Order: sequence, then C-alpha cells, then structure tokens
Amino acid sequence: MARTASLSGFPEWLPEERLVEQHVLDSLRHTFELHGFSSIETRAVETVGQLLRKGDIDKEVYGLSRLQDDEGEEAGKGKHDPHALALHFDLTVPFARYVVENAGYLAFPFRRYQIQKVWRGERPQEGRAREFTQADIDVVGDGELPFRYDVEIALVIAEALGALPIPEFRLRINNRKLAEGFYRGIGLTDTAGVLRSIDKLEKIGPDKVAELLKSELGATDEQAQAALKLAGIKTEDTSFVAQVRSLGVSNDLLEEGLNELEQVIEAAVKRVPGKVVADLSIARGLDYYTGTVVETVLVGHEQLGSICSGGRYDALASKGNRKFPGVGLSIGVTRLVSRILSQDLAKASRSVPTAVFVALTSDESWGEAQDVATELRSRGIAAEVAAKAEKFGKQIKFADRRGIPFVWFTDEDGKHQVKDIRSGVQVDADPATWTPSDEDIRVQVAATPAS
Repeated sequence: MARTASLSGFPEWLPEERLVEQHVLDSLRHTFELHGFSSIETRAVETVGQLLRKGDIDKEVYGLSRLQDDEGEEAGKGKHDPHALALHFDLTVPFARYVVENAGYLAFPFRRYQIQKVWRGERPQEGRAREFTQADIDVVGDGELPFRYDVEIALVIAEALGALPIPEFRLRINNRKLAEGFYRGIGLTDTAGVLRSIDKLEKIGPDKVAELLKSELGATDEQAQAALKLAGIKTEDTSFVAQVRSLGVSNDLLEEGLNELEQVIEAAVKRVPGKVVADLSIARGLDYYTGTVVETVLVGHEQLGSICSGGRYDALASKGNRKFPGVGLSIGVTRLVSRILSQDLAKASRSVPTAVFVALTSDESWGEAQDVATELRSRGIAAEVAAKAEKFGKQIKFADRRGIPFVWFTDEDGKHQVKDIRSGVQVDADPATWTPSDEDIRVQVAATPAS
C-alpha cells in the first residue's frame, strides 16, 4: 500500500513502488514508440502569459521566483505579470509553444509523446497531487490535420492502457461540435458556458446543473431539460446517432460533430471492443478543445476521476496566419499508480533489480566475487557482491530480506554454485553461461489475483 507523503501533494515511492511506476512508464513508452511517436521534453517553466492564455486556471498555477532578488533587479513581479515565470500545469500548453518555436525543424504531421512532471495547486487527495507525472501523446498538423488522427489517438491510448496491470477501463468520448451545435440549435448562444455547466454534472447532479443553466445563462426550463437529455445519452455503439436525432434539433455544426463521433466509435467497436463508450455528458473544462473530447475511467474505481483525458484542438497553437491543429490525450500516471498501489492492484516480483547476490567465502575472495558479478552483468544479469564474509546463512538471509532470488557461491577450489533461495535448489554453474529464467532475470510487475 502506498505511504502517505510527508509533504501533502508531493508523493514519493518506496523502491518496490517505484518499480511499479517504472513498469507503467516503460510500457507506455513502448506502445507509443511502436506507433511512431517521438519523445520530447519541454522546460519546466513557461511565462504566466503563455500558461493563462487559454482557460481560467490561474489559482492552480505555481509562480516561480527566487527567495532573494539581486540588487537592482525588479522585485516581486506581480502574480499576473505576463512575463513572470511559472511551473507548467499540464504538457499541452508547453507543447503548443514548442511547436510554434520549432516549426521550421519539425516534419508535419508531427507525432510526439512526452512524459514529465507537472505542478498544479490543487487540494491534495487520492488521485490529485500537486506534483505529478503525465504521459501525453499528440499529433499536430500544419494548416490542417485529417480527422482520422482523432480515431487513431483513441485506439493508441486504448492499446497503451490495455497493456498496463490495471482493471477494466472505458474511454468516454464526446464531440464539442456535436454539443455546441445542439445548444445553438435549441437557442443557447453561450455554448462555452453551457459546456462548463454540463461539465459539473457528475459532481452536483442534473437538478443543480439545470438551475445553473437557468440562473446564469438565462436558459428556459425546456432548454435546460433538452441540454440534460443530450448529456444523458450513453451508448457502446453508434446507436447514439439515432438517439440524438430523435431529440429533433437541427444544426450544421451538430451534424458535423455527430458524424465525427460516429467515426471514432465505429472504429473503436471494431478494433478495441468494450473499451470505448459514446458519452454525451463529457465536456472537458478547458476552452481550447474544439472537437473530439475524451475522459477515461477505471471500471469500479469511477470515484477516482479520469485517468486519461484530452481531445482535439484546432486553435491552441498558431504563428501569425499559420495554424497548427492537433489532437492528443494525457494519461495521469501518478493518479493511476497511486490507485494501483493503494488498492494492491499490481505488485513487483521483488523490491530490487538484483537477480544474483554473490556471497564471499572469505574477505580475500572479494576480488574473485567481483569478477563473477562482472561476468554476469556483461550478459544483462543484475548482480551485487557481499560487503563482508559472514556465515553463509547470514548472507543468504540478507539476500532473502532484499528479495534477491539467487545466491552465488565459489569455494576455495574455484567451483561455482548458485542457489535458488526460494526453493533451496543449488546447482553447479558457470558465470559465463548460467542464466536465470526470463521471469527472474528482470523484475516482473503483474496484476494481483484479487484485482
């Protein structure tokens, strides 16, 4: 079970917990690279103006300053000074800046993945930390980006999550064009405001959302109920199309969004059945989304919130008249790992990478033991050498306490033996040829039987 961090909101893992996190990260990298995504890393800081230009999240942004300014340096830049520095709160905004600045060096459509720490001033709780790791993938075009990438991104993420030791998950997908077109069709012009209200549906319930729509946006009771009927549509196939049309609303943008969402769901039903649902309550709070929007939940752990979210953005990045539309999704790695650890959903097979502990017959044999370890390491077998020649029983207990599966012995005549301390089986071995099983040569992380 994950420990409680001594500084709230800034989690730290024990070695065996870190092995689980590394397994998740390595698995994600592997899947992303199989699909041709290149890795980048952006700086940890951006200007306040860059971070706040899309969406009202200034209360969550950590400003950056030195404890003491140099003599003559401008002191204490205001928190809303656009040139002040702040830690990035996600990876999408920095990525948009990166694309604009490096457009002349990138081949479009540009496929990138990015795994980094981000910082957000939220109230800490399970699944929400102030410092956490995200894993993003995006495809960005120059001028235009075919809608087919929206479909591909959803399929890649379904594959990436499916390779992790986690419970069943569902990608809940909607389309902002569909929602905005519907709202316009029923006479609600402040579509961004309606989306923000609908985004609160799971937190405050339909009655309070209806009151918000009426009191803050001037919606009639009929308009509020129509918006809630749309948000109530959820299907695991393309039958949502008929359900939306049965509501009797006509709008060109609605039809465009309906067609796009149908393409995503149709492809998902074919290629990743059971992993995707059309959920017309999904809105996403940030203003830069313009089409497909996605949130992902673990089945049976819905209270954790979304573990992966994102969507289409057509105007986040621009340079003069040059536009860089994109689509991307972000996995909340720390949120996911926190739940894996707190619920014992998966465990590492041991707490250290070491596969072989080389025991000492005498203190004078340390050099020979190092030779054995070097030979093993040259073949990719992690090994460490005892620090002193204690009784063999004590050296074995030390290895067992650390979770090391094998202990290597070399007698005075130079004969080698290796012992599996789990079974007690001891056999002759040659450091140039002996190899443990694939399961033992590397730490294995797997879902626990209970999960």
